[in-house]
Amino acid sequence: MPKAQKPKRNGSAHSSPYGTSSHAIFKMKTDIGQHVLKNPGVAQAIVDKADLKQSDIVLEVGPGTGNLTVKILEKAKKVIAVELDPRMAAEVTKRVQGKPEAKRLEVLLGDVCKMELPYFDVCISNTPYQISSPLTTKLLSHSPPPRCCILTYQLEFAQRLLATPSSSLFSRLSLNTQMFAHVSHIMKIGRNNFKPPPAVESSVVRLVPKKPRPQISWEEWDGLLRIAFVRKNRTLRAGFLGTSSVLELLEGNWRTWCAQNDVRVEDGPVEEGKGGVGMEVDGLGKETGEVVVGEAEEEWGGIMDVDEDEVHLSDYDSDGVPFYVDGELKSKSRRKQQGGMMDVDEDEPEFLDPDSNGVAIPTAKHLSYSNKRKRKGKVAELVREKVRRVLEDETGLADRRARHCDEGDFLRLLWAMNKEGIHFS
Repeated sequence: MPKAQKPKRNGSAHSSPYGTSSHAIFKMKTDIGQHVLKNPGVAQAIVDKADLKQSDIVLEVGPGTGNLTVKILEKAKKVIAVELDPRMAAEVTKRVQGKPEAKRLEVLLGDVCKMELPYFDVCISNTPYQISSPLTTKLLSHSPPPRCCILTYQLEFAQRLLATPSSSLFSRLSLNTQMFAHVSHIMKIGRNNFKPPPAVESSVVRLVPKKPRPQISWEEWDGLLRIAFVRKNRTLRAGFLGTSSVLELLEGNWRTWCAQNDVRVEDGPVEEGKGGVGMEVDGLGKETGEVVVGEAEEEWGGIMDVDEDEVHLSDYDSDGVPFYVDGELKSKSRRKQQGGMMDVDEDEPEFLDPDSNGVAIPTAKHLSYSNKRKRKGKVAELVREKVRRVLEDETGLADRRARHCDEGDFLRLLWAMNKEGIHFS
């Protein structure tokens, strides 16, 4: 009976770095998007769609083992390959070692999103899916802009780049990309054309930066869209006026704008009955440049004087009787658990400490909460009124939802906001 053949320990070594057998030189790091394009026909089609010239300098992000790199070197003057993995950088260098193409290949080791990119004419990349969005932003903001970019993305990401207003995939990414570049779809790539195959299908997209570049600030434009698309199905009125954090951000930016333009700001608490959207706003004084908001009132020092016998009015019922349970004055949150109908503020303290006579006395924690509720001042109301006027009166976009607005709508909104001194960067 013949002997069973034993597998050789050091048989013919697998020369491919993406081999799946036990003889592979190293395993692919799929967590950083290492999926090597193995189909030479697809690689050639990508290079052909770039319309390269013999004088072009090409930037390639994530060259892998060099399957796409060697085809680019056949048509371009020079290739600058940016690679994060040192093993892959060594592998792509070996592909052209000892050949004339070696002098035209420059390999940069590092993270493309964190490095300063050199000059290049065209970008061709089998993009790691994890950096699709930051890489796209970096390429579109690069100066001078490239002639075109041929990028391989995840299929859903590519669909978001091409999405139009009112579609389910329309997002901030769609507007940002289409504002600064012409986007077109080239072809789809099946997952079996990569090794190891990814879990999703891929798509090749062409980005052609607009020339001249739109004369707007990228930070201002992106800042506006970040606020509008936090909830893209909400109305713009709810997105801007219904969120306290957004109004606080805009108030801080408006104060900065006033400081930079030598505009004097008069601040202080708003008198009862004079706040809200319908407050009178006179804007900037013509002669002094002072911001006039409502009528003058006494300066608020930030600390409220409290009598020893004082308790919160909200701790009384409709008949003026305090809510005492077992000798303790209960807060609104405890009363709600017992069937009360009043809304609860999450930051409100639960109890007031009673003195020896059983009278509730506010503690430092309660005073801090009370002062926090009182800090809404003239500038906050002024900024709120400015935003309301822009949304309702000047642009008429208050009841529009972000995903239904197009590029022109957001440009009108940004222009009107900036005219009022409201900025987003």
